[in-house]
Amino acid sequence: MARHLITSALPYINGIKHLGNMVGSMLPADVYSRYLRQRGHDVLYICATDEHGTPAELAAKEQGLPVAEFCGKAHDAQKAVYDGFGLAFDHFGRSSSAQNAELTQHFARKLNENGFIEERAIRQVYSPADGRFLPDRYVEGTCPHCGYDKARGDQCENCTRVLDPTDLINPRSAISGSTELEVRETKHLFLLQSKLQVEVEEWIARTAGEWPQLASSIARKWLTEGLHDRAITRDLDWGVPVPADTWPELAAEGKVFYVWFDAPIEYIGSTKEWSDENPADRDWKSWWYKADDVRYTQFMAKDNVPFHSVMFPATEMGVREPWKKVDYLKSFNWLTYYGGKFSTSQKRGIFTDAALEILPADYWRYFLIANAPESDDSSFTWEHFAATVNKDLADTLGNFVNRVLSFSRKRFGDDVPAGKEAGEAEAKLGTEIAGLLAEYEAQMEALQFRKAASALRALWSAGNSYLEEKAPWLEIKTDPEAAALTLRTAMNLIHLYAVVSEPFIPASSKAMRGAFALADDTATWVTADQAVALDTVPAGTAFTVPPVLFAKITEEDLESYRERFGGAPE
Repeated sequence: MARHLITSALPYINGIKHLGNMVGSMLPADVYSRYLRQRGHDVLYICATDEHGTPAELAAKEQGLPVAEFCGKAHDAQKAVYDGFGLAFDHFGRSSSAQNAELTQHFARKLNENGFIEERAIRQVYSPADGRFLPDRYVEGTCPHCGYDKARGDQCENCTRVLDPTDLINPRSAISGSTELEVRETKHLFLLQSKLQVEVEEWIARTAGEWPQLASSIARKWLTEGLHDRAITRDLDWGVPVPADTWPELAAEGKVFYVWFDAPIEYIGSTKEWSDENPADRDWKSWWYKADDVRYTQFMAKDNVPFHSVMFPATEMGVREPWKKVDYLKSFNWLTYYGGKFSTSQKRGIFTDAALEILPADYWRYFLIANAPESDDSSFTWEHFAATVNKDLADTLGNFVNRVLSFSRKRFGDDVPAGKEAGEAEAKLGTEIAGLLAEYEAQMEALQFRKAASALRALWSAGNSYLEEKAPWLEIKTDPEAAALTLRTAMNLIHLYAVVSEPFIPASSKAMRGAFALADDTATWVTADQAVALDTVPAGTAFTVPPVLFAKITEEDLESYRERFGGAPE
């Protein structure tokens, strides 16, 4: 079995994330990681909070906290939410870790040794009103490419174009709003990406052919426009310091590395954090250095693609060491809220902590993956959410589980009934289930999440069709042994659903699987033969009826959700 390294885009430390962030990176990475583990692969799923940059400094100042303390509290708050969503990271680290600082400085020194870093005097935006140079994220203005009037100095949120602060039309300070900005001279380190253009182009040509079109087209567009040398240091108090042994003057001025330089390196840093927790059993370097046996898959929304498809690979190449580069970059479009953007800064949409306050995680996990914005943007509406939960989870899966177990207990007691030998209907069902399972596996292997959800839903529907066809509530009146066979077969379907649904709805799958007293129930997946036979749960196995797996969302519920979060814009 292959070794699979999986990373999802690092959530920024400043605030709890919304559902769009969840479906654009962390949740699909978790679903895929869980699936691969169940299939027997060696999997390492790494993520971390992205903690450097001006927004963290300003948020800490607003709360009257030292920035390190603010980041520590914010990290714990985010981690609690991700635990609530059932995200099974192997490690959820911090970009402010000592491991990341060590690696970031190592990368910078090596890039410098190899001629890919240059110290340049530049003219930078300075705000007299704020008494400081303004890092690019805190210069706002109108994007020269699309006209968006809230573009930041590093990237336009609307068209995703990478920018410099001096590109903006009518720039202003994002701190004070002052438009009385000056341009003063200061020195910074530049990563000479222009010298790495050809290498990156050749690598993209070899690697990106199997990527989603969204990811590969963004990477190629960036390369077509040409790689520009980029400043990789900033005038901030909080960040990875420029090492004094290499750049003493800049270190004395307190320069730190740009967050977009150190943040991707944190994937490696977080792995080292994981390894350092138990060094006797974990070798971080084997996953990243000369890791030819590792398949590396990254998950992110489209705004992060340029940095991960071009900038970070260029950094890795320039180091001239055999660091692992991404094999497959799974990118996502936007999840919108009634057609408008989810926005952390504008508090538009549903945030992940609030989502868990009103409904269990599995409701959100299933809906988000079943409607993942893969080929284009997807829209969240409360009406669509309720219809999906009620139809797929409550009616198709939850009702099947409850009616089978409740009816069997009522008519045959607390053990799985024996009944007749399997007949033609069971053979037909087994063949159908095996085929549907193969389709589900194929879509999961291809990282086609909406199609995988559709295949999983088809598996659930097959059980309902079988139950309606056999109608044990009628069989019991004339042929109790036939009814027992039907129920035993249906219980085997419940167990199969519990196993294969776990990547999507882990808590509910655990409840379904726990309904059966199977002492040796250690199987992590279902083989094709098991799917055909449907005999994993033998007659005589004790079972219990779990609580209702999925409560329906009522119109009264919807009214309260719309009142709290807003509904369709008028």
